[in-house]
Amino acid sequence: MTGQSDTDPRASRAGVANIANLLTGLRIVLVPVFLAALFAGDGHETRWRIAAFVVFAVAVITDRFDGEIARSFDMVTEFGKLADPIADKALIGAALIGLSMLGDLPWWITVVILTRELAVTLLRFAVIRRGVIPASRGGKLKTLVQAVAIGLFVLPLHAWPAPWLTAAWVFMWAAVVLTVLTGIDYVVSAFRRP
Repeated sequence: MTGQSDTDPRASRAGVANIANLLTGLRIVLVPVFLAALFAGDGHETRWRIAAFVVFAVAVITDRFDGEIARSFDMVTEFGKLADPIADKALIGAALIGLSMLGDLPWWITVVILTRELAVTLLRFAVIRRGVIPASRGGKLKTLVQAVAIGLFVLPLHAWPAPWLTAAWVFMWAAVVLTVLTGIDYVVSAFRRP
């Protein structure tokens, strides 16, 4: 599958094995590595939580660059358009579920965020024949705030001064609010499209 698309003029003749898709693949591979580090020991050992944070941060950074590289160097492929959101949801979902399983994050937050992410992903695939709905500024901000919030919760905050935990909760609340608001915005945009 080389990726020439009738619906996306940015889709190129680039092969699947390009640097952008390799970064997306790396992000998928990092998900189980992240989970192994997160749950190592009793799930709350400082060194393992820092290791989990590093893996999570590397995965988030690959998300920042894979799409940018694909667009800048004409490497957008159908595979990348499909695999990128799957990699994103796998990473965020694994982190949220893992943190809830460890008792570090209330389950309701995980359910709200993952329900929105799943609903928007399914909606995106349902309307893709009418064209891709581009990520909004709000959606990009939501992704950034989610990543910061989750990253802070992955860190061993129990061993750090209280302001770090407060910052983690501020970012998590902001992530939940942005997740819901951008989800509503995405649904409205999807149904306004011809």
